[in-house]
Parts: sequence; structure tokens; C-alpha cells
Amino acid sequence: MRKMLFAFSIALTFSINQTCKREEAVIEEFAEIEKPLEYIEMTAAELEDKIRGGLLAQIIGNLNGLPHEFEYFAEPGAVEEYTPALPQGARTDDDTDLEWVYITEMQKSGEVFIPPERISELWKTHINRSIWCANAYARKMMDLGIDPPLTGKIALNPWSVFNISGQFICESFGLIAPAMPQTASMIGTHFTHVTIDGEPAQATQLFTTMIATAFIESDIDTILDAGLEAIDPASTHYELVNQVRTWHRENPADWRATRLKIKEKYARFGDRDGKETRDGNGYELNSASTIASLLYGGGDLAQTLRIAFNLGWDADNNAATSATIVGVIKGLAWIESQGWDIKDLYRNTTRDHMPEDETITGFGHRLVEVARTVILTNRGEEITVGGETGYRIKVQRPANVEPYPEPLDRLPVLIEQLAPEIESGLSGSEQDKARAAYFAICLGQAERLRSERPAEWKQALKALNGYPALVKMMFDAPKHTGEQISVRASAAGLKKPG
Repeated sequence: MRKMLFAFSIALTFSINQTCKREEAVIEEFAEIEKPLEYIEMTAAELEDKIRGGLLAQIIGNLNGLPHEFEYFAEPGAVEEYTPALPQGARTDDDTDLEWVYITEMQKSGEVFIPPERISELWKTHINRSIWCANAYARKMMDLGIDPPLTGKIALNPWSVFNISGQFICESFGLIAPAMPQTASMIGTHFTHVTIDGEPAQATQLFTTMIATAFIESDIDTILDAGLEAIDPASTHYELVNQVRTWHRENPADWRATRLKIKEKYARFGDRDGKETRDGNGYELNSASTIASLLYGGGDLAQTLRIAFNLGWDADNNAATSATIVGVIKGLAWIESQGWDIKDLYRNTTRDHMPEDETITGFGHRLVEVARTVILTNRGEEITVGGETGYRIKVQRPANVEPYPEPLDRLPVLIEQLAPEIESGLSGSEQDKARAAYFAICLGQAERLRSERPAEWKQALKALNGYPALVKMMFDAPKHTGEQISVRASAAGLKKPG
């Protein structure tokens, strides 16, 4: 059973790649749309400065933004003065520490596209607490023996259709693919598909592309243009980016006016105040706020962060993403020259069996090492630049590497692909039975199986009840998008655990 599920997980990893190939093969597939070849030369020191600048800015945005997370809904915040600082150093938080787990594994293994089954192993070993929404749901699916990207499919994970996880677990993948936006998007979606699909995957491509582009462009509008090229014109994100840019042009000195327009258009539930989880934790308000932060920040890091805090909703995530882009542009040396109180620590408070002595510098070293692998794999080379060690990097033009799925939930494909797993699983191990029952409920196959194979179906439901944390999450699925799974669970005979 596991081999069949593993093979299917690989098959779904990319909509344009039908197998989970090694980096060389994945990148080669896009060679035809990258003509003529164009290269840039950059010293290793300059590259490192930008990677480390992006990382430090991301961490500052994340941790300085936490006091503002989910604090401002109906009205914006009122932060007037702000100086970036980390006087106690940094600590792990889900905006950076899931990427830390992945980057550490890439550094150790030399493999950038970590296979789905190994990703599940990493989660079970390291990622067991301080996760929420789509991430928490995916983690419980892994206990059932379900590997990525199935853990992020909309039909199977009721959070994945809207969750901001497509944004806040993507920044490192832009940092390791300098000037290579297509590669950044492919790496990013490979990992964010662990928990999301659909529109949030467009967010991944938007923001990884913008980060990768910031290595060679400093103009925010030019970087936004690149981001637009990376997303499907049929997606909400394409409209959203253009809409926020229009509002900024109409109110160039009034971010509050744009914030009001964002709320009026994209706060869809909870009396339009954004307090509903579907809104506050969703991609619409938060992607729009991130774009607005960059536009009104004007390339100033502290101002970009202050705006991100005040715009509200999932403010720490939006601050982290926008700051990463500005941090790449500015570089670490510039940040250090500001005299901000920043201590070089990255305390592990959340991730089991990960290093306890990490520093921001150490995290940065991992990113630099993996970036070297990505550059060389992508037909770059190590050279001497002005007498210094450097790189010749093959520049990619931005492109949408994963179109918006049709249908959004990919239900016909999932039913076809998982049918053998469901049928055979009913007579398999306890875990096989539980997994078969879960798939059948999610895919609308439960009534048929209860009618055709009543005794086995009863045993499968009993096996699924042996995973009470996941069953409870099925009944607690988010309002407005997840009700179907709870209705189907109840109709199938499951009871919500007490």
C-alpha cells in the first residue's frame, strides 16, 4: 500500500512535472522557454550578503510582527514609530522554522527536491507542535500514512484551499534560487504543497519569484512585474496584485485608504471585519497586505515593516515576506550598519531533535550552502569575479510553472488514482483500513462502500476512529470552506471524539 501511495504522491507533486525528478531534470524541462541564455556574475561575498540580509530581515519581520498578529481587523494598527530589533536574539516560529527543517535536510543530503516520503519522516521527527490550521491538519494525515502532496490537496485537507501557509513557508526557497525565479517557484511549490493547493500555490510562486528577482533588481515595481509573470492570469492573485497597485496609485500617500479598500473587497466573512479564520488566515487579505507593505514601504525596511504591522490580519507573516524582499535588496552589511540591537541567536523552542545551538549566522550558512548547490545544478558555475571567488548564474525569466488547477479540488484525478488504494486498503492492515476510510469519506465514496462491503467498511471506520486527533479535526474543519468533510464524516458514521 505504501509503495502505491508514495508513487501517487510523486505523481501529484507538480502539475507540469509528472514525476519528482532530481533538480537537473526539473530545471532542464524549462530550457526551451529561457532562450536566449543570459548570465550574471556575482561575487560569493555579494551573494552571501544578500541571502543573509533576506534571512535576517525575514526573522525581524516575523518576530517583531508577532505582537501585531491578529490584532487589527476592522481598523488598522496605529504604530507610528518603529525601530527593528532583536535584543534577545531570535527564536523559532512557524514562519521560519519549517523552512529551517527543510534547509537543514537539503544541506545534509545535497538533495533540494526532498522526496515526499522523506518529507513525512522529517515532519514526524521534527514538526509536532507549534503548528496550526493546514499545517496541523497535514501532520495528522501523515500519522495515517498519507504523504505529501496528498496532505495538501483541497479534497483531503479542508484548510488547504485558502491557508496562508503557501506564503509563510516559501521565503527560503526564493533565497536559495538567486535570479532563478522559475526554480524558486518549483522548489517553493514542492514544499508548500505539503499543506496547500490551488490559490495559495499561486502565492508561493508570486513571492518566491519576487525574492529571487530582488537579487538583481532593486525597484519594487519591477519586482512586482516579475511576480505577476509568475502567477496564472486566471488566479485571484493576479487580480489582487493589480488591484492593490491601482489603489496605491490612487492613494500614494495614504496607506489607510488602500487598507480600507482591501478590507471591503477581500474580507468576505464575519461582517467584513476579517475576524473569521477564513479571512484572517486566508491568502486574500494577507497577500494584498504584503503587496501594499512593499508599495508604501518604498524600499525602506523599517517603513515596510511598520506598514505591514498596521495593515493587520496575519501581520507577522506579511511583515516577514515583505521584509525578505527588501532585505535581499539591502543586504546584511547595510542592516548591520544601521546600529539596530540584534543578537546573533536562533533559539530552538519548537522543533524536536533539531540543533539547540543554532544562530542566525548558522541558519544563513545553511542557506548559502544550498544556494551554491542550486546555482551549480542550474548550469551556473564558480568563477573569479574581480579577483574574488564568485558565481556565473544563469538568469531565468519569470514564468508561471504551475497553472491554476481545474477543477480546483482535482477530485476526478484523485478518485481515479486513489480508487485502488481504497479498495485494497479495506482488507489490509489497521492503518490501511483507516486510510482507506479517510480517503473514501473525503472523496464521496463512503456510501457506496458501506453498501457494497458493509462488514469491511464497519471495520475501516473503527480503524479510523483509532486516530481521534484527525477525526476531531474533520469535525472542526473551517467554516465556509471545510463543512463538506464534517458532513461526510457524520454521514459515514463517524462520531466526533469528546
